[in-house]
Amino acid sequence: MKILIIAEKPDMGRNIAAAIEPQAKNYRSYLEGEQYIITWAIGHLIGLAEPEAYDVKYKKWNINDLPIIPETFKLVPNARTIDQLKVIGELAKRSDLLVNSCDAGREGQHIFSLIQRHLQLDQPVKRLWISDLTPETIRKGFQELKDGAEYENLTKAAKARSEADWLIGMNGSRAFTTKHNVLLSVGRVQTPVLALIYDRQKIIEAFSSLKFFEVEGHFTQNDITYKGMWQGDRLTDGAKAEAVAAKVKGKPGRIASYEVKETKEYPNKLYDLTLLQREANGKYAFSAKKTLDIAQALYEKHKAISYPRTNSNYVTEANIPEMHKTLSALQGTTYDEWVKGANRNLVHKGNKFICNPTKVEDHHAIMPTNRRPSGLSSDEQKLYDLIVRRFLSQFYPAAEYKVHTVITDVEDEKFKTTVKELLSLGWKVIYADQKKDKVKPAKGKSKDDEEDEEIEVNEPFSIAPTEEIFCSDAVVKEKDTQPPKHFNEGTLLKAMESAGKQIEDEELRDAMKDSGLGTPATRAATIERLKNVGYIEMQGKKIALTQKGRMVIELIRGAGIELLTSPEMTGQWERRLNEISRGTASDGQFMENVKRFASMIVDKVRVQSRAAKTSFEGETPSTKTTAKGGSSSASPRKAADKPVAPRKRKVDGEVGTAAPYQGPTIIGNCPRPGCGGMIFMGRKGYGCSHYKEGCKFVIWKENHGRILSDTQVKALIEKGRTGKLKLAAEDGSPLEGKLVLNNKDTGQLIVE
Repeated sequence: MKILIIAEKPDMGRNIAAAIEPQAKNYRSYLEGEQYIITWAIGHLIGLAEPEAYDVKYKKWNINDLPIIPETFKLVPNARTIDQLKVIGELAKRSDLLVNSCDAGREGQHIFSLIQRHLQLDQPVKRLWISDLTPETIRKGFQELKDGAEYENLTKAAKARSEADWLIGMNGSRAFTTKHNVLLSVGRVQTPVLALIYDRQKIIEAFSSLKFFEVEGHFTQNDITYKGMWQGDRLTDGAKAEAVAAKVKGKPGRIASYEVKETKEYPNKLYDLTLLQREANGKYAFSAKKTLDIAQALYEKHKAISYPRTNSNYVTEANIPEMHKTLSALQGTTYDEWVKGANRNLVHKGNKFICNPTKVEDHHAIMPTNRRPSGLSSDEQKLYDLIVRRFLSQFYPAAEYKVHTVITDVEDEKFKTTVKELLSLGWKVIYADQKKDKVKPAKGKSKDDEEDEEIEVNEPFSIAPTEEIFCSDAVVKEKDTQPPKHFNEGTLLKAMESAGKQIEDEELRDAMKDSGLGTPATRAATIERLKNVGYIEMQGKKIALTQKGRMVIELIRGAGIELLTSPEMTGQWERRLNEISRGTASDGQFMENVKRFASMIVDKVRVQSRAAKTSFEGETPSTKTTAKGGSSSASPRKAADKPVAPRKRKVDGEVGTAAPYQGPTIIGNCPRPGCGGMIFMGRKGYGCSHYKEGCKFVIWKENHGRILSDTQVKALIEKGRTGKLKLAAEDGSPLEGKLVLNNKDTGQLIVE
């Protein structure tokens, strides 16, 4: 009897054979040597059965037959690859030990588990768990094979994910399709992602631009010239701005304050898949799917990078020697100059910015291997270059700067200047040959505040704080506030990673990774799925919401199934799946909750009124924004509303930097009958996005002696009342009671 190795794809099987059984004979669908038989799946050989496999009546879509909740899910072979499945079954009869060599992750575990279950294989199982496909790593992996039972929890999580997607997708899609007589696709992950796009679109449409003015002062002191921005409340009156400029122009002034501090910028973290996809989208306009496909080719075909479908930006202690070997392997390549300048002492086990085993679960960060690739396509070279430069930067010191903050006083008007003086390039020398990106606004600042941003200079900068300055000029600049930007694939991936929360802090970003929308390996397919079903379309790099996509979200929310569109809820599901894979949560309890939710979806849709078929048709607004904010109606595009045939398997295609201004927070639907607008948080209150159409609904933040929270306002517009609160009467005396929405047209509240 021999050992049967089952890889995920033919290329991987051949790589394994070349490393451990180089004399193996090739039988086309498998390779056989003295000790091992190596064969492979071709992706998913087996899937979950369609509903009609449980009852023939399900062949016809009928809302009265819903929900469909199998007691036990049936498995069916993929008709196109059934011959390969039979090969595995025959080979297994000649084997007394199986080695699961599918991709080392949740999906790879699932592929092997389905084969094992369907063919009823009862041999002991070992697990190959490696992060690159170089011969050295493969041989080492086989020397350190894990017991298959160690991955039982990962198998449970993979099975739960697959069955949950089936339940939500099959029941949700059939319910909405049969109710509204239009083919509508609903999914556990795709629907909340679509909701993110929808909510951003609504904010853009509701945005009303405000004209404002800035005053820029031009100052000289001896041979130094510099500029500063006037400090004060935002000027919305052009005449006042011109008056400030006239007041200071040609006048002497003084340095009110001058601070200098040294600062360091450390190298960016190593790539995980989502970060790589975001940066490749920003730099090369690669779609998320294209980046994943290229990375997979660099991993499988060229063996030039480590496993790409990772969610970690760190390495383990065992990877540190590998990093040094890879650095040596890059000598004599186009990266030779940077290899020579590298400081090996910076990459060590004690550097927690690089080496943090607690933040590495299945796979470490994406890195180049010690294999020198050849024959890369242009796009493969671009992505490989991103990965290599990020890797090399870890061997370089921080960039050092001296930050000068100057407050200049002229005629009691103050101007602020921030100059960032470069002292040492450090790791940035690796990117010195590339076109410099625009300086991004600092955290919490909008694009409108960019003029306050620091100016980066290479030459020395110094001001004499006790000497007089002269204001040689003052310029008034007219500007408009801008709406938040439409998503592109890069910014959408970031939003998916954080379940819609706008997160700048890297530590918080790490903490959210377990509860994002989908996984690094499936996010690209989710975006592609939304394109394929006609919910979104690309306008250049920007993602545009079609009329069909808009209507789907409004129908789901209109049916009272907000949870299906909730990124936070789906993020919590993803966290629970991760907990199942670690053995800290029950897959049984998770599935019971999913079944209840699927039933609730059907119950809510069943009593919903049918939407007019024409409401799904219409033009997709252009993503170009006008000077007044909102979306331009120029160059509209026809919605992609062609019927999409139901697929034979997956129902749900689960398969950087935030926009400077994120816009108001959406609280919920406007309760005014027939309005259809969204309630969002403004500066002083919660108003309706349809205010331009005449909706006068508003709930003031300060109400009955207290500042209302988003949660309390959400309760008012959805349930009509809050819980018991401590309030104040008109005379200021304290009282307790519930706030009640007394008038749905105006938002008037009373105390009950």
